[in-house]
Amino acid sequence: MITINDKKDCMGCHACSNICPKSCITMKSDSEGFWYPSVDYNKCIKCGVCVKVCPIINKTVVQNNPRAYACYNKNETVRLESSSGGIFTLFAEHIINNGGVVFGAVFDKSFSVVHSYVETKEGLERFRGSKYVQSKIGDTYKQAKEFLDEGTKVLFTGTPCQIGGLKSYLQKDYGNLFCIDIICHGVPSPKVWEKYISYQQNWNESTIRKIIFRSKDKGWKRYSVSVSFNNAIEYLQTFDKDLFMKAFLKNICLRPSCYKCDFKTLHRQSDITLADFWGIQNVLPDMDDDKGTSLIFVNSIIGQYMLENIKDKILYKETDINEAIFYNSSAIKSVKYNPKRENFFKEINQLSFDKLVQKYCSDNILVRIKKKLKAVVRTILKKIGLLVVVKKLLEI
Repeated sequence: MITINDKKDCMGCHACSNICPKSCITMKSDSEGFWYPSVDYNKCIKCGVCVKVCPIINKTVVQNNPRAYACYNKNETVRLESSSGGIFTLFAEHIINNGGVVFGAVFDKSFSVVHSYVETKEGLERFRGSKYVQSKIGDTYKQAKEFLDEGTKVLFTGTPCQIGGLKSYLQKDYGNLFCIDIICHGVPSPKVWEKYISYQQNWNESTIRKIIFRSKDKGWKRYSVSVSFNNAIEYLQTFDKDLFMKAFLKNICLRPSCYKCDFKTLHRQSDITLADFWGIQNVLPDMDDDKGTSLIFVNSIIGQYMLENIKDKILYKETDINEAIFYNSSAIKSVKYNPKRENFFKEINQLSFDKLVQKYCSDNILVRIKKKLKAVVRTILKKIGLLVVVKKLLEI
């Protein structure tokens, strides 16, 4: 039976609960709001399949030579509605046009983030856009397997660990399965997200109608969190000032496994990796108009085949993968542990959300001065053309 001795050794992928033949494993939230397996020992038959499908216990080594591309959708409307370059929509539409189904993260009615699937192009809008919360997989691994066994094409999207969980759960390769993962910063607690939602609704005295994590009203690089309320109030705040994004980017509310992630690598189990191409202005400036440019890693033959199928609908250029990850280190490096994290969660039930974030995520004056000086030096180096050179020297 599955046993979690150290919480950093479980990323909540739900593979064990999906595979259990007696349904004796349920995923339960801990005090921080993260899901972990709970075993009903009265039902358990000690078959051990839960242990066999755990992607942390049974690590998969991938040997491939991924290729990197900068690209964006030629359809301006879809591109602006997407977090980066609008590429996911094209892959998803291709699968649906061929009679397939698409799995991914969506908001439910209460704006919790869950995994679901859709069989029509009209339903893809719910899947579009980043959702900076750990999505609940639920039974979607089982559902995907049912479609695969029927011969239906399946596109499954998720974080690298969720794709690892799916592959471990399936226990065999399927020619009709296509997987997309992302360059993941880390997954915030659903409990922290629920507290933010409650704070927003109380402050604006209304329920929420729509949430966009990455509004491009001020451009792609300086994106905003947009929340629309049923009383016609519109909240719009840049990522550096929004309370939830502050907590997220300070690494204070991430899952324990995210600080030592086993899935940070260029050799991934997915066919395609999607991400924002941060640093595009330095790598391929002609591909940057601040409307969103995607970074794609093609990780497999299937991935290359899928890319070929959408090339007439995108603008793209192949790029050196090492130069790309220089500006996108989250592809291969875990985030640093925030030493304030433990106290942040200790007080999550005592303080209001704004007070909690202000207490644990605000920079002191010395840090603010340091950031300002760093920004000035960065601007000067960029103007004289030495920014990339200095960055590379610092990496040595």
